[in-house]
Amino acid sequence: MTTKPLNATELTQLTTGLNRLARNIWWSWDQDAQEVFHELSPRGWQNLYHNAVAILHEVSDYELRVRLQEPGFADRVRKVLDNFDAYLNEKATWGAANAPQLKANPVAYFSAEFAFHETLPIAAGGLGALAGDHAKSASDLGIGFVGISLFYREGYFQQSVNHDNWQQETYTQLNPRNLPLEPVLDSRGEPLVCSVRLAGCSVRFHAWRVNVGRVPVYLLDANRPENEAHYRDLTNRVYGGDSTTRILQEILLGVGGVRLLRALGIQPSTFHMNEGHAAFLTLELIREKLAAGKSFGEASTLTKGECLFTTHTPVEAGHDRFSSDLMGYAGQKFVTSLKITHEELMNLGRVRANDKTEPFCMTVLALKLSRAANGVSELHGAVSREMWTELFGTTDPDKVPIGHITNGIHLVGWMKGPARRVWRRKFAALGRPDSAFVTEANTAEFWNRVTDPEFISDEEIWALRYKLRRELVEFTRRRLLLQGRTFSQGDFITFDGFLNPDALTIGFARRFATYKRAPLIFDQFENIVKLAQDSARPVQFIFAGKAHPRDDAGKAFIQKIIHLSKFSELKGHLVFIENYDIHVCRQMVAGCDIWLNNPRRPLEASGTSGMKTTPHGCMNLSIMDGWWREGYDTQNGFSIGPDSHPADVDEQDRVDSANLYKTLTEEVVPGFFNRDASGVPRQWITRIRHTMATLAPQYSTWRMVQEYTTKSYLTR
Repeated sequence: MTTKPLNATELTQLTTGLNRLARNIWWSWDQDAQEVFHELSPRGWQNLYHNAVAILHEVSDYELRVRLQEPGFADRVRKVLDNFDAYLNEKATWGAANAPQLKANPVAYFSAEFAFHETLPIAAGGLGALAGDHAKSASDLGIGFVGISLFYREGYFQQSVNHDNWQQETYTQLNPRNLPLEPVLDSRGEPLVCSVRLAGCSVRFHAWRVNVGRVPVYLLDANRPENEAHYRDLTNRVYGGDSTTRILQEILLGVGGVRLLRALGIQPSTFHMNEGHAAFLTLELIREKLAAGKSFGEASTLTKGECLFTTHTPVEAGHDRFSSDLMGYAGQKFVTSLKITHEELMNLGRVRANDKTEPFCMTVLALKLSRAANGVSELHGAVSREMWTELFGTTDPDKVPIGHITNGIHLVGWMKGPARRVWRRKFAALGRPDSAFVTEANTAEFWNRVTDPEFISDEEIWALRYKLRRELVEFTRRRLLLQGRTFSQGDFITFDGFLNPDALTIGFARRFATYKRAPLIFDQFENIVKLAQDSARPVQFIFAGKAHPRDDAGKAFIQKIIHLSKFSELKGHLVFIENYDIHVCRQMVAGCDIWLNNPRRPLEASGTSGMKTTPHGCMNLSIMDGWWREGYDTQNGFSIGPDSHPADVDEQDRVDSANLYKTLTEEVVPGFFNRDASGVPRQWITRIRHTMATLAPQYSTWRMVQEYTTKSYLTR
């Protein structure tokens, strides 16, 4: 430990290093880095969305220098900065060994949303979470990768609930100065400005760079003084506005993203479209080739060789479609620059050529101009092949060239602090260096050790479960108190009576799309009340999630659940946490004992929230849909019903409700409360061990990104 005072040079090195670190969200998945920023201002860390940049604005440079004179703190900062530099400069990565060609010609990954951290709320749901985790694992693996998205200055909405228990949306301006962003500058140190033609107008945009470990993600921003007001507002909100706003956002994303890459001198080997929102990039690539003298056919063939497409939508209504009039208004530049007619443009996005009743579909455009396409789970791949048979001129789904690569999560990034400390300690006991933890935590070898009581005892696992559940209960009580908005001193005692740290805790948190059927478990209301009020084997429920601002049916589901939590016999046993975000998700996937997922099969393309529970010892109780259909092996969680579903929707809801209650009462509740003489549920913990061993290494973006690389990025 350093004992003598630091000199001016040493202090400058550490303060400069901390400021550089704060603008690279590597700290969001490094526990020691987070603890350094937390130590500087514990209350600021809690109230400022765990934002390292905001913390360094909260703490003056003078205070920071004084604090660094504490020897122990200075040593912790130095260690974090050394680890950060070692990470950035690591040469022996998986990517260097297996995909060295991507270093010079990276993958350009286009997504309308990226969810990195609660500090930067520019995502609406699972699509963004997947994109953010994809970028983090691309960094960990050392793969040549660059992301493209939009900078939504008002982000996604803040959720509150009014006196009628109806969701309300409010928007707040994000200040780039207080975010982990850097302006993209030209050679003169000025903002790099590009332009794109939208509805006959030249719209200029600049960009922000998010440093995601080793990889950059660029966010396009149309909020410039020379643009007309409605174009400046184009990048205000995630999926904001009407169809006109949506198509203009998507032209900016696709065409503008390609132009930004060219201006930066980046020559991607592959353009990966994460969902159809970015598919207009294919038309910009064709335009470039036409300008270089290629014919339209040649340009299309070459463009197809450069592009990949991942679809996430198993529902017809979920694919972006634009009318002929709207395409004529917003995309008139495509017609002139591609030297085609309006109908030829429309046909690029139609299943049936020259059918003037068919709108332009972004998914169709992406499928036509990609060398490979995939769904995000095995079942979703099959559903997608069935959905697009006509496009590929066949009645046999097996002849439709859409495969699947099942989603994953950035495993280490989703580990809550107490769980990560346990696994790091166990890893260190193996004699391995801490710097290797991220790599080893993604291996089957590490998680197979968890099945050995000599590696970690039942008592240690149960103690971890209790710590995580206690933290969730206390977090929820604080949030409920704040949700009350006005309260008296007695309310502190009232809210501390909500929830029971000894109860089986079931969590449900996700977008409140109606197909996810959030209230399904309460179809058996009287029986659920009996479960919750059983003093010997109590059960409790924590719900969270946002409905799309225009989805009144989803809002009605939220209203129903909140009403039950306030005015029914479930009060105190059922709660709804407002304003769901990454932070709330992290608390819930760690603290819950059971993660409930009951979509209407087969409408869950993959789902990733349930994957985030695994390293914490929480288990899934899920319909056999999406990723769970592949992951479930009868002993690593619980299935709601068989690997099939009735064709009739009402019958499916009835059967699934009955199966959910049956599994809960016959398997889950008895298993959780079956304790030995010392009070430990040995069989439950055996199931937790098996869950970790079979799911943690398999359903990670570490595996997923390697699979994309070997199956898609390196194949032409």
